[in-house]
Amino acid sequence: MVKHIVTFKLAGSPEERRLVAESFRDALMALPEQIDVLQSMEVGINENPSEDWDVVLTAIVPDMPSVEVYAKHPAHVAAASLIAGLKESRACVDYYC
Repeated sequence: MVKHIVTFKLAGSPEERRLVAESFRDALMALPEQIDVLQSMEVGINENPSEDWDVVLTAIVPDMPSVEVYAKHPAHVAAASLIAGLKESRACVDYYC
């Protein structure tokens, strides 16, 4: 299995960032029903105002080629578009577990 962990830093006011983060979380949480290779999805919104990152996701897929399948799936692309206008930074780690 591969864990795909991604963090996002959003731009905008705290209220804007929170609303976008919630919409993004909801869209991501619907993906396991739509993408066959996606075994699980967990999404968290940062509650600590002294930290810079807003959203973290952990997805589990069978192998590295499945990360690419997930990334290119139209449902994932649509979810990612929800934060496109406010995405300031993104960091990712993929590892076998």
